[in-house]
Amino acid sequence: MQKATAQLNHVILGKSNQVRLSLTALLAGGHLLLEDLPGMGKTTLAHGLANVMGLDYKRVQFTSDLLPADVIGATVFDAKESQFQFRAGPIFSEIFLADELNRATPRAQSALLEAMEERQVSVEGETHTLPAPFFVIATQNPQSQSGTFPLPESQLDRFLLRVSMGYPDQAAERQLLLGKHGRGSLAAMQSCISKEDLLAIQALVPKIKVSETLLDYIQRLVAQTRQRDLCLLGLSPRGALALVRSAQAWAFIQGRDHVLPEDVQAVFVAVVGHRLVGRRETQGDQLARHILNSVDVVGGVGV
Repeated sequence: MQKATAQLNHVILGKSNQVRLSLTALLAGGHLLLEDLPGMGKTTLAHGLANVMGLDYKRVQFTSDLLPADVIGATVFDAKESQFQFRAGPIFSEIFLADELNRATPRAQSALLEAMEERQVSVEGETHTLPAPFFVIATQNPQSQSGTFPLPESQLDRFLLRVSMGYPDQAAERQLLLGKHGRGSLAAMQSCISKEDLLAIQALVPKIKVSETLLDYIQRLVAQTRQRDLCLLGLSPRGALALVRSAQAWAFIQGRDHVLPEDVQAVFVAVVGHRLVGRRETQGDQLARHILNSVDVVGGVGV
């Protein structure tokens, strides 16, 4: 994974943590939500992941007039064969980029629900299996921007991690202004991992050892998200499992066969932030950071 990480860091300048989190989502077999202002490198990161993994990649620009059939496909009549045939949509790819997902209507957004959860789509009563690996990367603009439709909690929960790109630091931005690295380096990227190796890693990640003591720590964190004085909506069992899987994938990227508390801490905000609904003014990532800082690794809850 070091070669893959190095190539991505060569393209996505100054965002090594976001790169590792994105690889974590892929290796854990989940899906990735990239949230930030336009022009922050979200689409470039998606392209880079596809290139470095050598996977089939398709992109759909989500707009207010997009229909579910534009994403998953439709059954059409073939005059030559005199029968109806299913024409697969762009979602039948190994990496699918739903660009600006929250600019589409809830009806179009819902086209991804079954695909992300079951790795299949149903059309006209027939089920069609999606390829393996199957990785959805969705980008969304801040909801303060016009023309956006907020993603419902049920859809947000389908994303293993939510990552914010943020502004580049001064040194990285200077490199971009000089025309070095960045999006122009995408074509030079080489595949580092075969599809078979990626599937093998995805099967290996759940076997990364998580000790009983560490599970106690994770359960204390999860329990804190369910405190009614903090959260109207806490972490579900699926969210708790997402935290474990993400920590295991992060540990694998670090070259270890066991999970440490710092692995849980490294992924906690990205896993939990988009799943929480706060009771007070603190929301999302801010609330997740508060919970992370309030729970002690060795037991107990702080202030």
